[in-house]
Amino acid sequence: MTSRFPTILCVNPWIHDFAAYDVWSKPLGLLSLAGVLRALGCRVFYMDCTDRFHPRAQTADPFARCGRGPYLKTPIAKPAGLEDVGRTFCRYGITPEWFVQDLRALPARPDLVLVTSVMTYWYPGVAETIQVIKSVFPKVPVVLGGVYATLYPDHARTNSGADAVMPGAWEKDLPEIVAAHTGMTLDPGFDPAAWQDLPFPAIDLQRVINYAPLLTTRGCPFSCPYCANRFLHPGPMERRAPESVVKEIGFRHTAHGVKDFAFYDDALLIDPERHFVPMAEQVIAKGWKLRFHTPNALHVREITPAVAGLMRQMGFETVRLGLETTSFENRQSFDAKVTAQEFEHAVACLKQAGFDRRHLGAYLLAGLPGQSMENIKDSISVVAQSGITPVPTYYTPLPHTALWPAAVASSRYDLESDPIFTNNAILPCTKEPFSWDTISRIKQWVTKSIR
Repeated sequence: MTSRFPTILCVNPWIHDFAAYDVWSKPLGLLSLAGVLRALGCRVFYMDCTDRFHPRAQTADPFARCGRGPYLKTPIAKPAGLEDVGRTFCRYGITPEWFVQDLRALPARPDLVLVTSVMTYWYPGVAETIQVIKSVFPKVPVVLGGVYATLYPDHARTNSGADAVMPGAWEKDLPEIVAAHTGMTLDPGFDPAAWQDLPFPAIDLQRVINYAPLLTTRGCPFSCPYCANRFLHPGPMERRAPESVVKEIGFRHTAHGVKDFAFYDDALLIDPERHFVPMAEQVIAKGWKLRFHTPNALHVREITPAVAGLMRQMGFETVRLGLETTSFENRQSFDAKVTAQEFEHAVACLKQAGFDRRHLGAYLLAGLPGQSMENIKDSISVVAQSGITPVPTYYTPLPHTALWPAAVASSRYDLESDPIFTNNAILPCTKEPFSWDTISRIKQWVTKSIR
């Protein structure tokens, strides 16, 4: 082995789907690895195939809607088995030609390429991305990680085109992975396994930093039957020190001018006195004028008058509550996160703190195995009557979850044969073929409920 520092290219792949939108969606895991690699002495490049701000693209104001916005998209052929779905299938992101030109324009040939993956049914975009990389750098090893690689490692090894598939979190294994594929050794000088103390994610590698993702905890104490978090992050829940989080927020704001921050935590408010409260108090004391968003939802049970007040003072702009269903009497067989009284109390606390429907929404799962349309309609009505916005989210069947066997049994597709059939955009856990009428009815119920 040699001791020369390697050049490493990190790539966020294309999305292949019936629908996609940038709702504070960044490959935080990959950018975190890029930050660690730079701290290890590597020369790191980053390319985002979904880049909304590519120089050859004509895009709107990147700071509109607090950083959210549409991806570029190109219609492509539907995957095998989904030809009968009455929706347009697209590649979301830059064109393959732009990607090839950008790869060829790199200042140095990479010694290793790291590719991430997110939604399991987006794997065709992963495979196309890797194929293009290999067409430009045929002898450079490509290693795939991320959610798809972790939940479907065997499928990824067979179908992605990557030279190696690495499930799970990589931080502690990075020196070994680099050495195995480049022959170059790295001396960490710090403990890559100490997640809380790692360098900040390298979001400065993006062309435009219009918002910053934040991860202050990892893991979740709950075991909801529809969620794969406990499989993706086994072991006890981890927390960063509040001081570390505040330091990162301050750095993003002062060094990069960031005003919008999106929490990626699955359990931000758990044990608030030890984590969220001191973090919020320190941010408030700084006097920064910032906006915070919670696309991953907050646990309803932890919202008290004090917590809601701190959220308001801190600058929370988009608050999403993890409700999932309002069939409270049947929740014990589903999850035990919240009761009707706890939901009503949380909403009252948030309203008293100054939040209104513009800020507040509750996620409601739609398309669950055996779920009736009446159940969805009733949940929308209950949430709307509470004075906040119902936000339907469509169920994605995931292996390694308690609900997976029911999903397999209820689906019109063979879910176990191919993750492409788990796409939530086609409501896979119904026996009837996909119909736009179903989606339209749900949207109409939401619209009517908040008038």
